Amino acid sequence: MHEYVKKMNLDKYTEVVFDIERERIIAIAEKMQALDENAYMNGYNWEAFLNCYLAKMSPDLLEGMQTDPEAGMYVAYYDLSPANELKAAKFAEVICDLVENEKKIYSFLREHGAEIAWD
Repeated sequence: MHEYVKKMNLDKYTEVVFDIERERIIAIAEKMQALDENAYMNGYNWEAFLNCYLAKMSPDLLEGMQTDPEAGMYVAYYDLSPANELKAAKFAEVICDLVENEKKIYSFLREHGAEIAWD
C-alpha cells in the first residue's frame, strides 16, 4: 500500500481512506481539472470519479459500499465481514493502480467525463 491510501478495520466497518491532500494526488487533480473544468478534485468529486470508474471497471466493489467524502479526504467503507475486507483491499488496490498509472485516470476522464456526476 502507499502513503496516500490505507485500509483499516474498525469495530463495525472496514474502510479505505484516500488522502487527497498529498502532493502527488494534488498534482494529479490539477491535471484532471486542466482536462475537465468540472473536475475540481475535492473529496466529493473523487467520490463522483471513483463511482463512475467502479461502475464501468469493477461494479462488484460498489455493492455494499458507503462513502463519506470530505473536502480533503475520501473514505469508503463496508460492513465488517471477510468478503467485504477483500472488497476494501481490492478497492485500495484500484486507487493505487490509478495513482501509480495516472494516465489511466486521464484517459478515463477524457472518455467518460460527461458521465461523471460532478459535485
